[in-house]
Amino acid sequence: MGAFLKRKNIVFSARRYGIDAMGAMAQGLFCSLLIGTIVKTLGQQLNLPFLVDVGGFAAAMSGPAMAVAIGYALQAPPLVLFSLATVGYAANKLGSVTLSGGAGAGGPLAVLLIAIVAAECGKAVSKETKVDILVTPLVTILTGVALSALIAPAIGTAASSVGTFVEWATVLQPFWMGILVSVVVGMALTLPISSAAICAALGLTGLAGGAAVAGCCAQMVGFAVMSFRENRWGGLVSQGLGTSMLQMGNIVKNPKIWIPPILTSAITGPIATCLFHFQMNDPSGGVASGMGTCGMVGPIGVYAGWVNDVAIGVKDAITGMDYLGMGLICLVLPAVLTWLFGLLFRKQGWIGENDLKLD
Repeated sequence: MGAFLKRKNIVFSARRYGIDAMGAMAQGLFCSLLIGTIVKTLGQQLNLPFLVDVGGFAAAMSGPAMAVAIGYALQAPPLVLFSLATVGYAANKLGSVTLSGGAGAGGPLAVLLIAIVAAECGKAVSKETKVDILVTPLVTILTGVALSALIAPAIGTAASSVGTFVEWATVLQPFWMGILVSVVVGMALTLPISSAAICAALGLTGLAGGAAVAGCCAQMVGFAVMSFRENRWGGLVSQGLGTSMLQMGNIVKNPKIWIPPILTSAITGPIATCLFHFQMNDPSGGVASGMGTCGMVGPIGVYAGWVNDVAIGVKDAITGMDYLGMGLICLVLPAVLTWLFGLLFRKQGWIGENDLKLD
């Protein structure tokens, strides 16, 4: 059996499923649902129906895009990879549960779990028969769709329940939950897992989504500014608009360099929830909550949520206070606070020369 699994490149590991597959799923979400929401919002603002249609088409393909991305991460052969489009559509559709705020939850999580199983089953039978072009797609699709029918609704219900609980708890205790959500999601963004996938799976929106944005921005902008001495402009852009995950190697060497952005997220989270009532109501259903300033997706998602809230009558208008809150929470406070904490840590000798240097 071990030889067979090795020959089929089937590796049961937390890294392959929890990091590689989940990270690829987030990219699939970005290339479909998230980019579709951005394009659709742009079309609505510019009164360009074509862009609205393009955004709608892109968003509708989120399930297939996620599943194919997962198959790619699992190094699935072509027939398995192409068959996963059907699996992703079924899992996402049957697993999506609409939350009270209109956001969907559960679909991405259902796609992640079901696409992994379907891909591995497809890989197991790939090129084992003389009618591979029939057997491999049949096994992949039948396995995926059957699992979607059996367990995707339950996954969606469970994920939506967790998401609803987090949102309810944040409304009930905005200060403490603001700290908790901001810190946890921010740390998930820097770790080699996908904070965007986690937020999308739970449909993390509302005040909880706003706290998640604050935490992610604290990590990205914070590391970018704190390490400017070592990495200059290239590091500022790669971390501030790319990902703070680039610092993971340095964190392993000296975990103390992670404390300043974590402290910052613990401050900006409750400021977002208690002072500015900062909410993420992006129609994409929470994926932007875990993106931070990566391509400025977090702030764009917040703006898209404002536009959507105004359109449906939940919000009267976008105010100057809204823009002030976004600027402080997403850019100014993460930069200033993390820089100050970093300066203090350098003086105490907790952060040494080149501890933040990127290779």
